[in-house]
Parts: sequence; C-alpha cells; structure tokens
Amino acid sequence: MTDLDLAYTPATELARRIRARALSPVEVVSNSLARIAEVNPTLNCFCFVYPDEAMAKAREAEQAVMAGKPLGPLHGVPIAIKDLTPTRDKRTTLGSYAYEDWVPEADAPIVEALLGAGAILVGKTTTPEFAYSGFTESPLWGITRNPWNSERTPGGSSGGSGAAVASGCVPLAEGSDMGGSVRIPAALCGIVGLKPSFGRIPFTILPSQFDQLSHFGPLSRTVADTALFLKVTQGPDERDIQSLKPALDIPIPPPHSVDGLKLALSPDLGFYALHPEVEANMRHAAAVLADLGATVEEVELRWTKEMVDVWTAHWGVYLATFFGDKLPEWRHKMDPNVVALIEAGLAMDAVSFKRLEFLRTEQWKALAPILERYDALLCPTMAQPAPPVGGRDENYDRVDEAGRYHGFDITSIFNLVSQCPALSVPSGFTGDGLPTALQIVGRRFDDLTALRIGAALETARPWTGKRPPV
Repeated sequence: MTDLDLAYTPATELARRIRARALSPVEVVSNSLARIAEVNPTLNCFCFVYPDEAMAKAREAEQAVMAGKPLGPLHGVPIAIKDLTPTRDKRTTLGSYAYEDWVPEADAPIVEALLGAGAILVGKTTTPEFAYSGFTESPLWGITRNPWNSERTPGGSSGGSGAAVASGCVPLAEGSDMGGSVRIPAALCGIVGLKPSFGRIPFTILPSQFDQLSHFGPLSRTVADTALFLKVTQGPDERDIQSLKPALDIPIPPPHSVDGLKLALSPDLGFYALHPEVEANMRHAAAVLADLGATVEEVELRWTKEMVDVWTAHWGVYLATFFGDKLPEWRHKMDPNVVALIEAGLAMDAVSFKRLEFLRTEQWKALAPILERYDALLCPTMAQPAPPVGGRDENYDRVDEAGRYHGFDITSIFNLVSQCPALSVPSGFTGDGLPTALQIVGRRFDDLTALRIGAALETARPWTGKRPPV
C-alpha cells in the first residue's frame, strides 16, 4: 500500500530528511514505484519505468548516507524525465514510431545535472509526437489523462510529467517548453511549472544551437522545489552557446515577501476570451498579492491574435526543420496534425519566415514599457480549464463576433519573448473541481522575482494539501 503522505512530500523535504538519516532512499523510491503502479494504468503518464535499476540506485544512495559520503542536493529523491529528452542507454521515443527504437548514447546535460545531484530516475513520461501539442496523446503511447478527472487532458506536451507529479508518483519531473509545454500541464494539473529565462538551463538536444523557442523546465508541487530544480540544472554550459552566465544565486526556499513590488495585471492580454472561473480565480490571486503588500494595477497590453499566428507559423517551421526528414517514411504512422504542421513549415519561404520577427518586435515594443514600470506581469496561464481527452488545440482557435480570440493556452506567445521567465502557479479550482492557474511573467532574465511572487502566493493560499482523487 502506498504511503500517500510520503508520496506527496516535497523534494526539498525528502532530501533534508534523507540527509538527516530520518528517511531511507530505499523507502522513498519503493513508495514512488508503488504509486506509479497504482495510477499509471489509469493515467498513462509513464511510458517507461525502471524498477530494478531505481531500487539498486536507492540502495547505493542509502549506503552513501550511512557511510557519511558527500551528498548532492537531490540525493535519493525520485524524479521523472520526459520522453523527449535523451537518456543514455534508455529508449527515447519522442512519442513517435519514427523514434520507437532510438537509444541515445549520452544523457542530455539536464539529465546529467539531475543525476549528478543525486536524484534517482524512476521512469520516463509520455509526450505527444515530437512534443507538438497541448494534449498528451500520441500514436505510439495513446492518451494520457488528468489526475483530477480522468476524462480530461493533463495538457501537454509535458503532460505525462504533469500528471506524474500531480498524482504523487514523483515530487519533481523534467519538461520542455517551446510554446507552453511545461506551463500548460502545470496549470491543468494544479501544480507549479516554470519556463525559465531563455538560456538559463542549457538546451542541447536539437541539431541547431541557435533556436530561441526551446526551454527545459521543472514541474513540481511547490515553488521551493521549482527553485531547487533550477539551481541544480542551470548553466552556464559551454555545450550550449546561448546558455546564460553567470549562474544565479538561488535561495532555497525563495523569499516570499512581495511588499513594495509593482505588478501589472492584464487578464486577457488584449484579445483572449476567458472562461469566467479562470478570470475570477486569477483576479482573486492578484488581490491576495495586493493584500500582501504588492501594488497591482490593471494595464492594457494591446496584443492581438497575430501573435498566436506568428508562433504557429514558427512552430510549423520548427517541426519541419527538425522532423521533416521523417515524413516520407513515417507519414502513415504520424499524427495527422503533425503531418499538417510539418507540411505548412516546409511550404514557408525563408523571407516570410524571417519577417515573422517584425511582429515579434512589435510584440516586445508593447510589453517592454510595461516591464520597465512593473516588476512582473500577471495573467492566466490557460484561457480554459482542462478540456476532455480526445480534443485538439485547434478546436479553440477561433475569433468570435466581438473579436475575442477563443484560444486554449496563454503561453505560446511568451515563447516569442523567450528571455522573459514565465511561472505558472495554481490560482484555484472551478466549480467542478478542475484546477486553474496564474501566470507570472518576469522581466528579462529575472527568474528570482517570478519565483518570489509565486512563493508569496503559495504561502498565503497553500495548494500543496490538495490532492486529486486518483
């Protein structure tokens, strides 16, 4: 029988208790594996689990503690890695038949860092094909489900990681975020997710070292765990020419005072249609921050749906560039939506693609003055609560008669201004028990203030005691 209190213990606390010899890594990892066995048949959040290897590593970790050896900050803590991120000698399928049998020869730097800090890999989590969608549903692995309601999606593309953390399988999971793929599942699963400042965590898994959409980020249940993940995995790393230096001095736990901060509130960014409970919970979270001493002022950002269109075009070129070579052989086994996006990317000429930067520039010109006056921007993470499984993002891609855009996420446009960190934290629940989330967008490269604001909200309105019914 799984010990649920242990399953929902934060990584920071597990590591502390392991160092103090109050808790054995064997007990922690065994409990993690038992929880995966309980929930994975329902949620399908793991595509690979490594029980024998994980338990062997746990016994080694226990021996190191008892021998008084130096211990890393995640010593003995179970983690999960997304099935997009290369892991040495372990299959990494990218949710696609095209990579079904790929076994990387080396770990990605982020995996190196986590394992080097003492974490124990218990499994790899499901992703849609090539991490393309906000719904975690792939031809290879099928549908992944939300712990709060198994008929709903956990989001994507790091939906397996989000569901694994929210259901207590692991306290920390790695995700990647090219258009919200960490923040979307964090929001829909009621946990914390961070898109760090671009370059904060080295990203080397693409053939290009000059892409500016892609981020690694943590999914966790607490802001302190998010901060610890960032501290362990941040660069600089010379393998990534765009990795940031110097490293941040990240306090664990982050400070949680917002007294004196000035925060901008833009509920709809100028053009989104919001679910009423999403908006109500976001406004209540902003009011809590105001009660804690922050100045919160509503602003007009005046962005338009063109920003979403720019990201969609960019995303099609991204998929065509990195996976278009798989199309001739694997088209018949690919998700039809992936095929359509790749074909659209292949059809775009170079000049049209370069001109996408014009609208990105206008986007930044509207945002920059706000971030000059305010310490961060607040908005929802998602426009809607978790929709039913079997859906697709494009079902929401419409503009109503009033000119409001009925979109799914409010995340991808912030990948176009990728130097700004974006943290998703829970903001409440809908009447039918689905999580909603607040997105905290920081100034360029100011990850610490975003974490500080999230920590303040967590302290005032703690969410870690709420557990899904799975």
